[in-house]
Amino acid sequence: MESLKVKVFLALVIALVMAATSVSAADAPAPSPTSDASTLLVPTALASFVALAFGLLF
Repeated sequence: MESLKVKVFLALVIALVMAATSVSAADAPAPSPTSDASTLLVPTALASFVALAFGLLF
């Protein structure tokens, strides 16, 4: 019985270590200078105001 508990414990420790090492934080790539991120400002702002108005009215 004791050996079964040790085997289960070791299996859990190994699984946790494998899960911890497989997840790594990666930095998001920076947008290129030619990115069109600035062109999305107006539609995004408009959608935000519509969502706020909808939330206030209903």
